[in-house]
Amino acid sequence: MRRSALRVFYDGAGLLIFVVMIFPIYWMVTTALKPGKEILSLDPYWFPAPVTFENFTSAMQVPFFWNDVVNSLTVVLSVVGISIVISFLAAVAVARFGFRGRTAFIVMVIGVQMVPLNALVIPIYLLLDSVGQVDSLLGVIAYYLAVLLPFMVWTLRGFVHNIPIDLEEAAMVDGASRVGAFMRIVFPLVAPGLVATAIFGFIQAWNEYIIAYVLLSSSSKQTLTIWLASFTTQHGTDWGGLMAGATLTSLPVVVFFLLVQRRVTGGLTAGAVKG
Repeated sequence: MRRSALRVFYDGAGLLIFVVMIFPIYWMVTTALKPGKEILSLDPYWFPAPVTFENFTSAMQVPFFWNDVVNSLTVVLSVVGISIVISFLAAVAVARFGFRGRTAFIVMVIGVQMVPLNALVIPIYLLLDSVGQVDSLLGVIAYYLAVLLPFMVWTLRGFVHNIPIDLEEAAMVDGASRVGAFMRIVFPLVAPGLVATAIFGFIQAWNEYIIAYVLLSSSSKQTLTIWLASFTTQHGTDWGGLMAGATLTSLPVVVFFLLVQRRVTGGLTAGAVKG
Protein backbone atom coordinates (compact mmCIF):
# COMPACT_ATOMS: atom_id res chain seq x y z
CA MET A 1 0.00 0.00 0.00
CA ARG A 2 2.80 2.40 0.82
CA ARG A 3 4.54 1.69 -2.48
CA SER A 4 1.27 2.18 -4.37
CA ALA A 5 0.62 5.45 -2.54
CA LEU A 6 4.09 6.74 -3.41
CA ARG A 7 3.60 5.76 -7.03
CA VAL A 8 0.27 7.60 -7.18
CA PHE A 9 1.91 10.65 -5.57
CA TYR A 10 4.81 10.68 -8.04
CA ASP A 11 2.48 10.19 -10.99
CA GLY A 12 0.27 13.02 -9.77
CA ALA A 13 3.27 15.33 -9.26
CA GLY A 14 4.58 14.50 -12.72
CA LEU A 15 1.16 15.16 -14.26
CA LEU A 16 0.91 18.49 -12.43
CA ILE A 17 4.34 19.56 -13.68
CA PHE A 18 3.38 18.54 -17.21
CA VAL A 19 0.17 20.60 -17.07
CA VAL A 20 2.04 23.66 -15.76
CA MET A 21 4.64 23.36 -18.53
CA ILE A 22 2.19 22.70 -21.37
CA PHE A 23 -0.43 25.30 -20.40
CA PRO A 24 1.37 28.35 -21.93
CA ILE A 25 1.66 26.50 -25.25
CA TYR A 26 -1.98 25.44 -25.08
CA TRP A 27 -3.09 28.99 -24.31
CA MET A 28 -0.98 30.39 -27.17
CA VAL A 29 -2.48 28.00 -29.73
CA THR A 30 -6.06 28.34 -28.51
CA THR A 31 -5.79 32.14 -28.43
CA ALA A 32 -4.57 32.08 -32.03
CA LEU A 33 -7.74 30.14 -32.93
CA LYS A 34 -10.19 32.44 -31.10
CA PRO A 35 -12.15 35.33 -32.64
CA GLY A 36 -11.29 38.80 -31.42
CA LYS A 37 -14.20 39.20 -29.00
CA GLU A 38 -13.23 36.04 -27.10
CA ILE A 39 -9.59 37.12 -26.86
CA LEU A 40 -10.50 40.51 -25.35
CA SER A 41 -13.27 39.16 -23.12
CA LEU A 42 -12.79 39.54 -19.36
CA ASP A 43 -14.18 36.04 -18.89
CA PRO A 44 -11.62 33.49 -20.13
CA TYR A 45 -12.67 31.10 -22.90
CA TRP A 46 -10.81 27.84 -22.35
CA PHE A 47 -11.76 26.47 -25.75
CA PRO A 48 -12.10 28.47 -28.98
CA ALA A 49 -15.73 28.51 -30.12
CA PRO A 50 -15.99 28.90 -32.99
CA VAL A 51 -12.52 28.03 -34.28
CA THR A 52 -11.17 30.63 -36.70
CA PHE A 53 -7.99 30.82 -38.77
CA GLU A 54 -8.39 34.53 -39.44
CA ASN A 55 -5.55 35.38 -37.07
CA PHE A 56 -3.15 33.15 -39.01
CA THR A 57 -4.27 34.66 -42.31
CA SER A 58 -3.79 38.22 -41.07
CA ALA A 59 -0.43 37.34 -39.50
CA MET A 60 0.94 35.95 -42.76
CA GLN A 61 -0.23 39.08 -44.59
CA VAL A 62 1.97 41.31 -42.44
CA PRO A 63 4.67 42.84 -44.68
CA PHE A 64 7.97 40.94 -45.01
CA PHE A 65 6.64 37.76 -43.34
CA TRP A 66 7.90 35.31 -45.97
CA ASN A 67 11.07 37.33 -46.43
CA ASP A 68 11.74 37.08 -42.68
CA VAL A 69 11.09 33.32 -42.81
CA VAL A 70 13.79 32.96 -45.44
CA ASN A 71 16.18 35.17 -43.43
CA SER A 72 15.63 33.15 -40.25
CA LEU A 73 16.13 29.82 -42.02
CA THR A 74 19.26 31.13 -43.74
CA VAL A 75 20.79 32.30 -40.47
CA VAL A 76 19.81 29.29 -38.36
CA LEU A 77 20.71 26.55 -40.86
CA SER A 78 24.05 28.22 -41.59
CA VAL A 79 24.83 28.52 -37.89
CA VAL A 80 23.82 24.93 -37.07
CA GLY A 81 25.67 23.43 -40.05
CA ILE A 82 28.92 25.34 -39.53
CA SER A 83 28.94 25.05 -35.74
CA ILE A 84 28.31 21.29 -35.74
CA VAL A 85 31.27 20.64 -38.05
CA ILE A 86 33.68 22.96 -36.24
CA SER A 87 32.64 21.96 -32.72
CA PHE A 88 32.79 18.24 -33.54
CA LEU A 89 36.33 18.50 -34.92
CA ALA A 90 37.40 20.59 -31.93
CA ALA A 91 35.77 18.16 -29.49
CA VAL A 92 37.55 15.19 -31.07
CA ALA A 93 40.88 17.00 -30.90
CA VAL A 94 40.40 17.89 -27.24
CA ALA A 95 39.09 14.47 -26.19
CA ARG A 96 41.36 12.18 -28.20
CA PHE A 97 44.67 13.99 -28.69
CA GLY A 98 47.15 15.49 -26.28
CA PHE A 99 48.64 18.81 -27.33
CA ARG A 100 50.22 21.79 -25.68
CA GLY A 101 47.63 24.22 -24.35
CA ARG A 102 44.75 21.74 -24.21
CA THR A 103 43.95 22.54 -20.59
CA ALA A 104 44.07 26.26 -21.29
CA PHE A 105 41.74 25.75 -24.24
CA ILE A 106 39.21 23.89 -22.09
CA VAL A 107 39.39 26.59 -19.40
CA MET A 108 38.87 29.25 -22.05
CA VAL A 109 35.81 27.42 -23.41
CA ILE A 110 34.29 27.31 -19.92
CA GLY A 111 35.23 30.93 -19.18
CA VAL A 112 33.62 32.28 -22.33
CA GLN A 113 30.27 30.80 -21.27
CA MET A 114 30.40 32.76 -18.00
CA VAL A 115 30.33 36.14 -19.77
CA PRO A 116 26.81 37.69 -19.77
CA LEU A 117 25.67 37.93 -23.37
CA ASN A 118 23.90 41.25 -22.81
CA ALA A 119 27.24 42.78 -21.82
CA LEU A 120 28.58 42.00 -25.30
CA VAL A 121 25.93 43.85 -27.28
CA ILE A 122 27.80 47.16 -27.58
CA PRO A 123 31.29 45.65 -28.17
CA ILE A 124 29.88 43.28 -30.79
CA TYR A 125 28.07 46.13 -32.52
CA LEU A 126 31.22 48.28 -32.64
CA LEU A 127 33.32 45.34 -33.86
CA LEU A 128 30.90 44.42 -36.65
CA ASP A 129 30.46 48.08 -37.58
CA SER A 130 34.23 48.42 -38.02
CA VAL A 131 34.19 45.63 -40.63
CA GLY A 132 30.97 46.74 -42.32
CA GLN A 133 28.78 43.85 -41.13
CA VAL A 134 26.08 45.79 -39.27
CA ASP A 135 22.65 45.26 -40.87
CA SER A 136 23.99 42.10 -42.48
CA LEU A 137 22.93 38.48 -42.03
CA LEU A 138 26.58 37.48 -42.20
CA GLY A 139 27.32 39.55 -39.10
CA VAL A 140 24.47 37.90 -37.20
CA ILE A 141 25.69 34.45 -38.25
CA ALA A 142 29.21 35.27 -37.07
CA TYR A 143 27.91 36.40 -33.68
CA TYR A 144 25.75 33.32 -33.19
CA LEU A 145 28.72 31.09 -34.07
CA ALA A 146 30.90 32.86 -31.51
CA VAL A 147 28.25 32.37 -28.82
CA LEU A 148 27.24 28.78 -29.57
CA LEU A 149 30.59 27.19 -30.39
CA PRO A 150 32.04 27.12 -26.83
CA PHE A 151 29.02 25.32 -25.41
CA MET A 152 28.81 22.90 -28.33
CA VAL A 153 32.51 22.06 -28.11
CA TRP A 154 32.21 21.40 -24.39
CA THR A 155 29.11 19.24 -24.83
CA LEU A 156 30.49 17.14 -27.69
CA ARG A 157 33.80 16.71 -25.88
CA GLY A 158 31.92 14.89 -23.13
CA PHE A 159 30.24 12.56 -25.62
CA VAL A 160 33.50 11.72 -27.38
CA HIS A 161 35.45 11.33 -24.14
CA ASN A 162 32.93 8.86 -22.71
CA ILE A 163 33.30 6.43 -25.64
CA PRO A 164 35.98 3.84 -24.74
CA ILE A 165 39.04 4.04 -26.95
CA ASP A 166 39.11 0.24 -26.82
CA LEU A 167 36.39 0.20 -29.48
CA GLU A 168 38.64 2.04 -31.92
CA GLU A 169 41.62 -0.15 -31.09
CA ALA A 170 39.55 -3.30 -31.65
CA ALA A 171 38.50 -2.05 -35.07
CA MET A 172 42.10 -1.16 -35.95
CA VAL A 173 43.23 -4.66 -34.93
CA ASP A 174 40.65 -6.02 -37.38
CA GLY A 175 42.28 -4.01 -40.16
CA ALA A 176 40.50 -0.67 -40.12
CA SER A 177 42.48 2.54 -40.37
CA ARG A 178 42.30 5.11 -37.58
CA VAL A 179 39.95 7.30 -39.59
CA GLY A 180 37.90 4.29 -40.66
CA ALA A 181 37.61 3.02 -37.09
CA PHE A 182 36.51 6.42 -35.90
CA MET A 183 33.92 6.90 -38.64
CA ARG A 184 32.48 3.37 -38.37
CA ILE A 185 32.58 2.89 -34.60
CA VAL A 186 32.85 6.18 -32.74
CA PHE A 187 30.90 8.48 -35.04
CA PRO A 188 27.61 6.50 -34.84
CA LEU A 189 27.91 6.46 -31.05
CA VAL A 190 28.43 10.23 -30.98
CA ALA A 191 25.38 10.76 -33.22
CA PRO A 192 22.99 11.28 -30.27
CA GLY A 193 25.29 14.00 -28.97
CA LEU A 194 25.43 15.64 -32.39
CA VAL A 195 21.64 15.60 -32.62
CA ALA A 196 21.14 16.98 -29.10
CA THR A 197 23.71 19.71 -29.72
CA ALA A 198 22.15 20.57 -33.08
CA ILE A 199 18.73 20.90 -31.46
CA PHE A 200 20.16 23.21 -28.80
CA GLY A 201 21.92 25.35 -31.40
CA PHE A 202 18.80 25.51 -33.58
CA ILE A 203 16.60 26.64 -30.69
CA GLN A 204 19.08 29.24 -29.44
CA ALA A 205 19.68 30.75 -32.87
CA TRP A 206 16.00 30.65 -33.86
CA ASN A 207 14.72 32.33 -30.70
CA GLU A 208 17.44 34.97 -30.28
CA TYR A 209 16.05 38.49 -30.37
CA ILE A 210 18.31 41.13 -28.80
CA ILE A 211 21.31 40.88 -31.15
CA ALA A 212 19.14 40.49 -34.24
CA TYR A 213 17.13 43.55 -33.21
CA VAL A 214 20.26 45.64 -32.59
CA LEU A 215 22.17 44.60 -35.71
CA LEU A 216 19.41 44.30 -38.33
CA SER A 217 17.70 47.61 -39.05
CA SER A 218 16.44 47.01 -42.61
CA SER A 219 12.97 45.48 -42.81
CA SER A 220 14.09 43.19 -45.64
CA LYS A 221 16.89 41.69 -43.51
CA GLN A 222 15.09 41.06 -40.25
CA THR A 223 14.29 37.69 -38.70
CA LEU A 224 11.01 36.24 -37.44
CA THR A 225 11.63 37.21 -33.83
CA ILE A 226 11.79 40.87 -34.89
CA TRP A 227 8.72 40.33 -37.08
CA LEU A 228 6.79 39.27 -33.97
CA ALA A 229 7.47 42.67 -32.42
CA SER A 230 5.47 44.32 -35.24
CA PHE A 231 2.22 43.15 -33.59
CA THR A 232 2.85 45.56 -30.69
CA THR A 233 2.34 49.17 -31.73
CA GLN A 234 1.48 52.52 -30.15
CA HIS A 235 -2.20 51.68 -30.61
CA GLY A 236 -1.97 48.46 -28.61
CA THR A 237 -1.18 44.79 -29.16
CA ASP A 238 -2.89 42.57 -31.69
CA TRP A 239 -3.07 39.54 -29.40
CA GLY A 240 -4.69 37.27 -31.95
CA GLY A 241 -2.09 38.04 -34.60
CA LEU A 242 0.72 37.85 -32.04
CA MET A 243 -0.35 34.40 -30.80
CA ALA A 244 -0.79 33.19 -34.38
CA GLY A 245 2.64 34.54 -35.29
CA ALA A 246 4.19 32.93 -32.21
CA THR A 247 2.59 29.60 -33.17
CA LEU A 248 3.91 29.86 -36.71
CA THR A 249 7.35 30.79 -35.40
CA SER A 250 7.50 27.77 -33.11
CA LEU A 251 6.56 25.27 -35.84
CA PRO A 252 10.04 25.04 -37.47
CA VAL A 253 11.59 24.08 -34.11
CA VAL A 254 9.03 21.31 -33.63
CA VAL A 255 9.50 20.05 -37.20
CA PHE A 256 13.28 20.09 -36.86
CA PHE A 257 13.09 18.10 -33.62
CA LEU A 258 10.73 15.53 -35.14
CA LEU A 259 13.07 15.09 -38.11
CA VAL A 260 16.20 14.45 -36.06
CA GLN A 261 14.94 12.88 -32.83
CA ARG A 262 14.91 9.37 -34.32
CA ARG A 263 18.67 9.69 -34.80
CA VAL A 264 19.07 9.92 -31.03
CA THR A 265 17.69 6.42 -30.49
CA GLY A 266 19.36 4.96 -33.55
CA GLY A 267 22.77 6.25 -32.58
CA LEU A 268 22.64 4.60 -29.16
CA THR A 269 23.08 1.12 -30.67
CA ALA A 270 24.82 1.83 -33.97
CA GLY A 271 28.49 0.92 -33.94
CA ALA A 272 28.24 -1.42 -30.97
CA VAL A 273 30.52 -4.44 -30.79
CA LYS A 274 28.99 -7.91 -30.57
CA GLY A 275 30.24 -10.01 -27.69
